[in-house]
Amino acid sequence: MVTPFTPAHRGGAGTPLVLLHGFTDTWRTWELVLPALERHHDVLAPTLAGHAGGPPLPDRVTGATLADAVERAMDAAGMDRAHIAGNSLGGYVALQLAARGRATSVVALAPAGGWDPGAPWVAGMLDGFTATQEALRHAAPRAGDLVATPEGRRRATAATTVAYAHIPAELLAHQILGVVACTGLAPLLDVARREGYRVDAAAITCPVRIVWGTEDALLPWPGAAERMRRDWLPHADWVVMDGVGHCPQLDVPVEAAALILGGTTDPPRGHPPRGRP
Repeated sequence: MVTPFTPAHRGGAGTPLVLLHGFTDTWRTWELVLPALERHHDVLAPTLAGHAGGPPLPDRVTGATLADAVERAMDAAGMDRAHIAGNSLGGYVALQLAARGRATSVVALAPAGGWDPGAPWVAGMLDGFTATQEALRHAAPRAGDLVATPEGRRRATAATTVAYAHIPAELLAHQILGVVACTGLAPLLDVARREGYRVDAAAITCPVRIVWGTEDALLPWPGAAERMRRDWLPHADWVVMDGVGHCPQLDVPVEAAALILGGTTDPPRGHPPRGRP
């Protein structure tokens, strides 16, 4: 049985840590790393606006809409500032929040938006979300059956991880249904195409660690990070993980948790990427 969608998770004790998931996902993408993180932090993992279980999008959606909603969630949780970790779209939102002064530190796992404007593969990548949602809409009634076999789990994680056998089938079924229930997919894609992505890097004063897997099938390294490495955050602590996919928190949860925890204690800045470029 698949767990119902919920607006957020909160648990643990210590300094505040906010976890932000990627596009069409839910807060449950962090489940495999939560035990390690909650030993050190008061963790808030909200579901982003327009996503399954999250708050609805406003009538007018802009590039600031998701960050605005996370700020409201932080305010409601009594978190003026927090360490923030995010994956993909969540990593981009984490950097937006850092520019607003809401982050004590940021760990961004394959953050969105760091590619050069006009990169030829970006339009196809964005269009792929619509095609995926439509395909999964037909498959959703059989989500549990689809992930009941190793072959099905491999297919379900082809865009997100290299390793998959350790990921619970129920979590994968939940993620399939979450893609289908992401009502914000079309308006958020529209604003991405219309406005693009911008990071006010000059306003970010907290430590930033950026983590990227060399086997990222969705935002391929290093092309998806060109503008971020060159123009926005060349002095961040860049960590390149050999053989890891788009979602390290699912792919290699032990290593991902260690990188997040290391980044919540003032990571060094200006280090070159580690691993294979």
